[in-house]
Amino acid sequence: MMAIAARFAPNFFNSFSMRGLFLAISFVAISICTNSAQAGDLVFAHPTIREAIPGAPVAAGYISITNNSDSADRLVAAETSFAGMTQIHEMSVTDGIMRMRQLKKGLEIPAGATVLLKSGGYHIMFMRLKESPKAGEVRKVTLTFEKAGTMEMDFTVKTKAEISMH
Repeated sequence: MMAIAARFAPNFFNSFSMRGLFLAISFVAISICTNSAQAGDLVFAHPTIREAIPGAPVAAGYISITNNSDSADRLVAAETSFAGMTQIHEMSVTDGIMRMRQLKKGLEIPAGATVLLKSGGYHIMFMRLKESPKAGEVRKVTLTFEKAGTMEMDFTVKTKAEISMH
């Protein structure tokens, strides 16, 4: 009986460690491909900054935020080193006139819902740019939530065409 256990033990452990390694690599690959993160009950996907036009004083940031909790939370601030000021904005069109306004109380993320910050709607406005984000770069942005606290994440800078494809 001991001989049988000894003969199968190395294969079991090699198989187990290979499975564990495969699962770990798969998890990392999925995280990288989907560009997602999680903080408590909030799940973040596709954090993106639109490449700034050279010399432009502003750039916009987009992200998908899913709230898996049973109570609402609120995105109250965003901060980054490449902008002198950052605000949460809403863009809307009323009677053919485009308007943009700061959401001074932040953006509610309802319980059990997903809120998209995207071109033509809610977005993060990076103002007084100290340097222009260029396509291919990754920039650190810290998001602050009323309940979940702060979350620093990597935002990928993409061209307008790359963003339009999603």
